[in-house]
Amino acid sequence: MQKESELLRPAVHSDLNAILNIYNEAIERTTAIYEYNAFDFAYIEAWWQQRLKETWPVIALECDGQVVGFATYGTFRARAAYRTTMEHSVYVLEQFRGRGFGKRLLQAIVEAARDNGVHVLIGGIDADNKLSIALHESNGFRIAGHLHEVAYKFDRWLDLVFMEKML
Repeated sequence: MQKESELLRPAVHSDLNAILNIYNEAIERTTAIYEYNAFDFAYIEAWWQQRLKETWPVIALECDGQVVGFATYGTFRARAAYRTTMEHSVYVLEQFRGRGFGKRLLQAIVEAARDNGVHVLIGGIDADNKLSIALHESNGFRIAGHLHEVAYKFDRWLDLVFMEKML
């Protein structure tokens, strides 16, 4: 049996279709993103251009040449005093979860944030996503708040947990 080939690297423009697919799977199948409608390529292109402009990293994880996950961060709140606090995202395609890819992406985005002078990383996680909460706790994040019934998706109310890590 051949071992999988993994590569953690900065994303490039040609990864946008894969990133779009990862986002859309999360929208359509999970409560990881509180959104109803799949994104289109124009959305992901604008998202990419903003990251380039702001110099926010996008880290891709390849498995056997296929981008199967990514991590990034961006503005937590738009006011100037929040400029060193960022909100991060980590997504992995469903069929590749449980292999440690989320952990590697989370660690990589934490390191990128630290290297870029970010003081606090925030994660907004669906309260029922116990695996993501445990992943974040095992990487030094702590629960900073629990917001009740702030979103409605898949015919039910959703709670949002904010997790934070001081870098």
